[in-house]
Amino acid sequence: MTDMNRSQTPLVGRLCVIGVGLIGGSLALALKAAGAVGEVVGVGRGIDNLKTAQRLGVVDRFTTDVTIGVADADLIFLATPILALGDVMRQIAPHLKPGAIVTDGGSVKRAVVDAIEPLLPSGVHFVPGHPIAGTEKSGAEAAFATLYQNRRCILTPTSRTDAGALTLVRQLWQIAGSEVVEMDVEKHDRVLAAISHLPHMVAYSLVNAVGAYDRYEENILEYSAGGFRDFTRIASSDPTMWRDIAQTNREALLEMMAQYERFFAELKQDIAAGDGQKLFDFFQKSKQSRDAIL
Repeated sequence: MTDMNRSQTPLVGRLCVIGVGLIGGSLALALKAAGAVGEVVGVGRGIDNLKTAQRLGVVDRFTTDVTIGVADADLIFLATPILALGDVMRQIAPHLKPGAIVTDGGSVKRAVVDAIEPLLPSGVHFVPGHPIAGTEKSGAEAAFATLYQNRRCILTPTSRTDAGALTLVRQLWQIAGSEVVEMDVEKHDRVLAAISHLPHMVAYSLVNAVGAYDRYEENILEYSAGGFRDFTRIASSDPTMWRDIAQTNREALLEMMAQYERFFAELKQDIAAGDGQKLFDFFQKSKQSRDAIL
C-alpha cells in the first residue's frame, strides 16, 4: 500500500460506498489507512451489517437511504450485485453533485457499462473497474485493508470516460496496493469468463455432483480432505453475485464452458481407454501451464 502524507488534503473528500461488504469495505479501509479519503459513508440495506462496518472503522457513518448517502460525495463506489447496479444508479443520479465520480467493482463490464452510462447526469463521470481480488467471505466483517495489495485491478474506460476521473480512480487503486491495467470491455468479459467465472461454475458443479452421489447412505462430502476443500473453496461465494455474473456474461461464459467440456471429454476418453501415455501427457501439460503462472 502506498503511504500518503496525512497532513495533505485527501484525494477524495467524501467517499460513498454502496454495498459495504468485502469488496467495498476493503477499499474503504485501504484508502482510510493511507489517508486518501476524508470521510467514508456506507450505504446498504442491512442495519446490522452497517453497524458492524461503523464499529470496525470501515465507514464513518451510514444510512439505508442511497439519496442521503451520495449527497455531496466526491466518489461513489458501487459494490452491489451486478443486476442491482442499474436500479441503484437510477436512484442516485438526480442527487449526484457536478464533478462526482462513480466507479464500480463488478466482475462483468459490458452489462454494467450499458446499465450505468445512459443514466449519467451531465458533469458526472463513470469509470468502470474490476479489482481482481476477493475471498469466499462476505459482509463488512470480512473486509480488510490489505485485500488489494499485489493484486490487479482492471479499468475498462469507454469513449465517454473522463480522463481526469480515470487518472484519479487509477491512483486510488494504486494507493490500495493494486497493479492497475486498462482493457476494453469485451476483452475483459472474455478474459474473466476464463480465469474467474468458469472456475466458479466448475466448483459449484463439483460440490453438487459429489453431494448428490447416492451409492452410500451417508453424505460423502463429510470425508472431504484438503484437496477437495481447497479446490471447492470458491463454491462458498455469494450465490447472488454468481447468479448475476452467469446471467450478465452468458455468451463468454458459455464459450469457456464449451472449451472446458472439450478437454474434460478428452480426459474422460483417455481414462476409459486406459492410455497411460496420453494421461501422462495431459497431466504434464496442465502442470507446466499451472507452474508457469506461480
